[in-house]
Amino acid sequence: MARDFTKVGVVGLGTMGAGIVEVFARNGIEVVGVEADEPALQRGRQHLRTSTDRALARGKLTDAESAALHARVHYTTDLADLADCPLVLEAVPEHLDLKKELFAKLDGIVADDAILATNTSSLSVTEIAVATMNPKRVVGMHFFNPAQVLQFVEVIKTVVTSDEVFEKVQALAERLGKKPVVVGDKAGFIANALLFGYLNHAVSMFEGRYATREDIDDAMRLGCGYPMGPLALMDLIGLDTAYEVLDTMYRQGRDRLHAPSPILKQMVSAGLKGRKTGRGFYTYAGPGLSQVVGDALTPKAEPVDAAALRPVAKVGVVGSGTMATGIAEVFARAGYDVTYVARADAKVERVRAAVTRSLEKAVQRGKATEADRDAALSHLSGTTRLDDLADVDLVVEAVVEDLKVKQVLFENLDEICKPGTILATTTSSLPVIECAAGTKRPQDVVGMHFFNPAPVMRLVEVVHTVSTADDVVATVQDLCTRIGKHPVTCGDRAGFIVNALLFPYLNDAVKMLEANYASAQDIDTAMKTGCGLPMGPFELLDVVGLDVSLAIERQLYLEFREPGWAPAPLLEHLVTAGYLGRKTGRGFNTYG
Repeated sequence: MARDFTKVGVVGLGTMGAGIVEVFARNGIEVVGVEADEPALQRGRQHLRTSTDRALARGKLTDAESAALHARVHYTTDLADLADCPLVLEAVPEHLDLKKELFAKLDGIVADDAILATNTSSLSVTEIAVATMNPKRVVGMHFFNPAQVLQFVEVIKTVVTSDEVFEKVQALAERLGKKPVVVGDKAGFIANALLFGYLNHAVSMFEGRYATREDIDDAMRLGCGYPMGPLALMDLIGLDTAYEVLDTMYRQGRDRLHAPSPILKQMVSAGLKGRKTGRGFYTYAGPGLSQVVGDALTPKAEPVDAAALRPVAKVGVVGSGTMATGIAEVFARAGYDVTYVARADAKVERVRAAVTRSLEKAVQRGKATEADRDAALSHLSGTTRLDDLADVDLVVEAVVEDLKVKQVLFENLDEICKPGTILATTTSSLPVIECAAGTKRPQDVVGMHFFNPAPVMRLVEVVHTVSTADDVVATVQDLCTRIGKHPVTCGDRAGFIVNALLFPYLNDAVKMLEANYASAQDIDTAMKTGCGLPMGPFELLDVVGLDVSLAIERQLYLEFREPGWAPAPLLEHLVTAGYLGRKTGRGFNTYG
């Protein structure tokens, strides 16, 4: 059982290795830490000291606990000092030959019943195991960075790993306060297999100049609640490490979406490896530092030329659903006169009642005053007549996600609205140009994709078509800032930024489940506790709605014709069966 592990060895004391040492030592286990030479050993010692000093400063460790922790760690450059360790875990660089050579040496040093574990994030544990005389005792034990903080551990069982070995390692992970999941030996395992496809796609998006690095990262942080944007995360992981992981995944699975984006190899060759070298997608204050400093790609903070913008005082909102209601509230609270259009008097009243209820909640929570509430309501008027939008400066449509319905609406708005009025669609996936083409003023049509719930979510994707006028884009960007939103700007492609990055990742998760590699619960656990995401992919799919998700995935596949983005058959079957997620009580999970 796990209690047998009173002493363990850790080979490699970089950021990850030192973090693993700390995890073991915090839990009362003696650790022998090994590095290649004395300077590397001192760096490893400093990694551990820096981490524990930070924990001391935050009150998470006492002086006595810190002293006891360090007393449990013994440093050496001699692998022979691992001879009496019942478990040795390696955390050396991600190079297969290096790991195989190390395991062959360890095989002749440790006892016959000792367990050899690798912290590889993507390499074949089986290939590492066969470098030893006894591959049955080799197992993967993949911690996530920072190991001291993140709870998830992937325990990788090869086709030859003995049941006793992986059970002991699983029990040890639980003793360490981690959430272990046992998986088979497949490149990337759960978390990296899903994470790195998403990261690679973000790199391609940047490489193709579809959006700026800041807008890509802000979109995923603000639109999905991710702790970091994908390009900032790549810098943290290290571009050389990311390249190795992707290359390994591609060579094993031959999935084109895992082929490293060409710019990655170019940046690694140029020494731009991320935070550790002081420069990657961003530039940092120095090697190993997290502070981002300005560089040639940093957006210039230039004052807005009001004369170059179109005046916006009156706003129209078309629709009566949750999104339309939220958008009407956002503009009214920002002091704009809002005329919203619903299809029936009852729906007009329902929108006003919903906005009133939302504003009242804000008052009760201290997020607005009664005067704020009354002022917002005074700016709000409802109607059933599109003709009442004749004098507005901006119209935002939030009707059903049906292209034909939107096209007819834009034809009507083109005839009704005065010249110069900006016509915006909040579609999440349909082509904005298809809406613009039905008007005689395509230069005035733009995407203004709010996120649900609109009063809460700060992100707005500002989507320009090939026809959108520059002053329209600039006006909408400025307007977003004025209503308290954060605009990101991109071209008119299916999914824009957020959905184009999010839904292929969700689809990959469904395919992983479909292949019986891991359960929905284990995959959700991996992405929440291993990658720090607010929701696992299956939780999120059930919230979004499987039918909505399938429609977006079909739209992405139709536009890009990327075979890897074809909707997973399992998703198609669940939708056909009427299992649409929370709204029907059953999707990937069942709800009471």
